[in-house]
Amino acid sequence: MDDIVGTLDASKRKRSKLRFAVDTGGTFTDLIVSGDGDYLSMHKAATTPDDPVRGVINVMKAAADQAGASLSEYLARGEILVHGTTHAINAIITGRTARTAFLTTRGHPDTLVFREGGRQDAFNFTVPYPQPYVSKALTFEIDERIMSTGQCAHPLDEGQAIEVLRRLPSMGVEAIAVCLLWSIVNPEHELILERLIKDHLPGVPYTLSHRINPSIREYRRAMSTCIDASLKPIMGAYMSGLDERLRDVGFAGRLLVVTSQGGVIDAADVAQTPVHLINSGPSMAPVGARAYCDSSMANTLIVGDTGGTTFDVSLIRNGRIPRTRETWLGKPFSSHLTGMPSVDIKSIGAGGGSIAWVDEGGLLHVGPNSAGAVPGPAAYGRGGDKPTVTDAAVVQGFIDPDNFLGGQMKLDVEEAKAAIRDHVGRPLGLRVEEAASAIMDLATEQMVQAILDITVSQGIDPGDAAFVGGGGAAGLNAVAVGKRLGCRWVFIPETGAALSAAGALVSDLVAHYHATCHTITTHFDFEGVNATLEKLAKHCESFRRSAGADANSSYIDWATESRYPDQAWEIEVPLRTSRFADIDDVKGLEADFHAMHQEIFAVNDPGQPVETIGWNAAVHCRLGSQLPGRIKLPERAPQRSSRWTYFRAPGWVEASVHSLETIGLSDLVVGPAIIQSDLTSIVIDPGATAFRDAMGTVIVDLKRSGGTRD
Repeated sequence: MDDIVGTLDASKRKRSKLRFAVDTGGTFTDLIVSGDGDYLSMHKAATTPDDPVRGVINVMKAAADQAGASLSEYLARGEILVHGTTHAINAIITGRTARTAFLTTRGHPDTLVFREGGRQDAFNFTVPYPQPYVSKALTFEIDERIMSTGQCAHPLDEGQAIEVLRRLPSMGVEAIAVCLLWSIVNPEHELILERLIKDHLPGVPYTLSHRINPSIREYRRAMSTCIDASLKPIMGAYMSGLDERLRDVGFAGRLLVVTSQGGVIDAADVAQTPVHLINSGPSMAPVGARAYCDSSMANTLIVGDTGGTTFDVSLIRNGRIPRTRETWLGKPFSSHLTGMPSVDIKSIGAGGGSIAWVDEGGLLHVGPNSAGAVPGPAAYGRGGDKPTVTDAAVVQGFIDPDNFLGGQMKLDVEEAKAAIRDHVGRPLGLRVEEAASAIMDLATEQMVQAILDITVSQGIDPGDAAFVGGGGAAGLNAVAVGKRLGCRWVFIPETGAALSAAGALVSDLVAHYHATCHTITTHFDFEGVNATLEKLAKHCESFRRSAGADANSSYIDWATESRYPDQAWEIEVPLRTSRFADIDDVKGLEADFHAMHQEIFAVNDPGQPVETIGWNAAVHCRLGSQLPGRIKLPERAPQRSSRWTYFRAPGWVEASVHSLETIGLSDLVVGPAIIQSDLTSIVIDPGATAFRDAMGTVIVDLKRSGGTRD
């Protein structure tokens, strides 16, 4: 639909290979293309909820049109296509997953019912727990028992297991999840069930818990197993359909998919383990932010990715992107826990398309419902009549209605005003611009609260961090969010309008492996731990020789899950070494754990030993350059203009308007001002100053209102 790359020499266009990164969001599908010269190009097209692949092809068509080539000619130059998708999480939310049977050890049918306890509000017993992910009617007990030592206390009764399997087709079962007690120590019985499933139900997809999530906690392992099995039919069909349709229109390169862990993997492989796709897409925003933002200005970067439907928050601490196993499918304790590690992300329904509404008590709300791509905000003129954050920005003058998406779409200011007036202004007794400002202020506050949840819980003072705004709607209130947090700096990367796609373009091919080996630093099991690490290293090497065979370089990121003795939960601590040679290596682990515990919880106990439970190895294979590319913006003559914009304080003011591409390295933009490009608008509030760095990132200084930058 839109593009911001200049026309290239035709001969150069024929020679160069292209790399595509596509992120499918709730409102727009983003595309970043690398390979045409030294620059990137960025494109957006409306998401097509009824057929997401059509939206992917549409945005490819827009890029091809801009390059002056047919779609097939353009895609034929494609070397790699990286795809971030919400298809997996959408299938779970909408209940379109496969009908799944859960096979577990005799005497333990309530693992998914009992969960791990806990409530978001400990004293509110009116909030019900969700129904188990797999119903009791489809839960089957298998006669067998493995002990924690790995010894077999009761052999698996194959005859009884076969009887269970024979009942499943008549019950409409489409997938099977197998999670037996202590299979992570001895998987023999799960392997027997695998053989029986292949013999008696050939073609039925299944997941074994010791392969998908060899962790020690039974509920989490069972949940990840059930989720993975339930997604296999739909995600297998989606991935094969995506691959087939892309090849039908000319793409012959390698198709990769973004995972929840912040890496990419081949589409055919991830279709076999679709649980890794639950947070596909949002996990790439911090990867993009790390590539484009100067972390020397702040040790911690708070990354806010504002799309059309959601606001996703993640962190970068000392150059690392934190991961968590506390990944929920909705609100904590009121939804299901995936049990799988992923980039630590908190999401709320506060995007550009989030609908503003007033309840019966006269309170204003923003979200969680969204206008989405269809019908979209009222200003789109496509039948939407509910006010959204985008409509509020149009009314306040933050968005140029005649230059939305580079002029590809004209926005209807009067429709936006009417929607806000009817649904917010009149119920609250506010003028339309006051109502619009109230919508934007509430959206900002909701974003701030989401940020506080993810920062304060990890011992981070947001005032010591810098805020990074990503997503097409980020610039509308990124400065307001930064001011509310008390930050000095706000960064808006040049690729910020498609930050997740930008992250996907520079991400590594990554595979994560986990193993359990319990030990304590006072009686460290050198032999057991090193054997475990050696086993993980072999998995990494196998991946490196197969999927990563074409990589330019590779490395393994080692970590352990550790805790103080008798603590209930572990934290992930990076390892200095891949093997433990002597007591000095153990002392190093202890020191790193104490430091990490202090950083996260603001307390530690250096005199205590450290227990280790799990060991992690992530092999990174670099397929391309990790150096982020620059966007070639259209050349425009410098010109100064202005338009009236509304801020809660001081009200209507005349803000200067600047084209992003005309701001030089030595230029300062003093608020109130609007910096706009074909894909986004960045609002510089009164009292703030902005400039661009060598990477093209817009840096907003919230502590200076003018003069020279320092």
